[in-house]
Amino acid sequence: MDLGIDRQALVPVVQQIVSAVAEWIRKNGVSPGTRLPSIRQLALDNLLSQSSVIEAFERMVAQGLLASRQGSGFVVAQPPTLHEGHWYEGAEREWGAFADNPLGELKLGCGWLPDAWRESDDISYAIREVTRTDTAGLFNYSTPLGLPTLREQLLKHLTRLRVATSLDRILTTAGASHAQDLLIRTLLKPGDSVVVETPGYGNLYRQLAFHGVRLLEVPRTCGGPDIPALEVLLQRHRPKCLFIHSLYHNPTGSSLCRAVAERLLELAACHDFLIIEEDVYGDLQHASCTRLAALPHEDRVIYVASFSKTLSSALRVGYLSASVTLIEQLASLKTLTGFGTSRFAEAVVATLLANGTYRKWVQRLRKRLRTEMAATLQVLEDEEWEVFAVPAGGMFLWARPGRADHSRLQACARRLGVLLSPGALFSPTCEHSEWLRINVAYAADERAVALFRDMGPTRSTSTILKTTGV
Repeated sequence: MDLGIDRQALVPVVQQIVSAVAEWIRKNGVSPGTRLPSIRQLALDNLLSQSSVIEAFERMVAQGLLASRQGSGFVVAQPPTLHEGHWYEGAEREWGAFADNPLGELKLGCGWLPDAWRESDDISYAIREVTRTDTAGLFNYSTPLGLPTLREQLLKHLTRLRVATSLDRILTTAGASHAQDLLIRTLLKPGDSVVVETPGYGNLYRQLAFHGVRLLEVPRTCGGPDIPALEVLLQRHRPKCLFIHSLYHNPTGSSLCRAVAERLLELAACHDFLIIEEDVYGDLQHASCTRLAALPHEDRVIYVASFSKTLSSALRVGYLSASVTLIEQLASLKTLTGFGTSRFAEAVVATLLANGTYRKWVQRLRKRLRTEMAATLQVLEDEEWEVFAVPAGGMFLWARPGRADHSRLQACARRLGVLLSPGALFSPTCEHSEWLRINVAYAADERAVALFRDMGPTRSTSTILKTTGV
């Protein structure tokens, strides 16, 4: 078995082995119970150490891809008969299509990084450090504002981003969605109006609707919210808040420009509303950018961020920065509704921030995403897809085929085993749209390339399947 290991790649060798073996199983339709080549033979054929192959196989056992048989080595695992379901935006509307299947469909529009990109060794090391040095983290609640050592690291991080804050202005949360929920409960009541971008993050729409909040839609442009449209809304309504995704917007990938940012702050002061700025993808930046929280704003901007997208969604560590008065209110609600956040998870993230591991990880991640972004944009251009914006970073593209044919697109995706995130999932009213969110971390997969080409201007399906080997 030729694993095609690239020793110059940014991806660790162990993760390359995991990805290559999983792809070999999927591509060849290998049946459960099939024995894999011996560890010694696989290492010899690919000039690898046996320890690397063993670690890779053990990871695949933990993921449910392989099983270890006494005296028989490793075999392809039997898929579970009961499925918990692998969720991402919109999954609750089409649950049957999202069953947990390790060798199944390509989630081209999902909102996170592929498992093969993850660097679990660093997290494992941080976990060992925490269990060795902070046993209280295994048993005790965190403090109302969050673990002090983590908040100190967050203060340093925000200072580097030029976000003016202090320790008493920082509150940790169980991810960005938890932060948004605390803000909605504290700042809003049923019947209040808020402005949201469209397209935008579907879960935020549902959170607001659950609390009876009225949504006022403002179109997202390549440089941020459509200012003329927003001004019309402000003349007709008195919204309490504006929810905005400044950098590498989900789903369009666009970022806020300076002129729009300054005008937003002027309007917030004039019309007396708060701006809730989400920045969960901001650590992926590799170019100059504009954050509202980094500009003078007189406490009108509430900054929300998280490590779920860049580090680990399992740790569920997020945070927000706001005025001291609001932080005190949020901390009380946080304690009342959940007795705080996970001290253990916060200690792990604090360790990764303090020892420089997180900084080095996101540097590698930016470089890899930049490469994948350029390659995906080139394929889409070649196949005459329309792209909403050319992102300066991040992981998302908002695009649609030049030959818009929704039924044909869906049929092609089903045939190729590709799950899409269509535009309706990013609309407050679920309005049909031919735009798709594309996660470039998945776009190099042959099934994605076949989809792009099949919806291009000239090639036939038979030609696509033949040239890609699908």
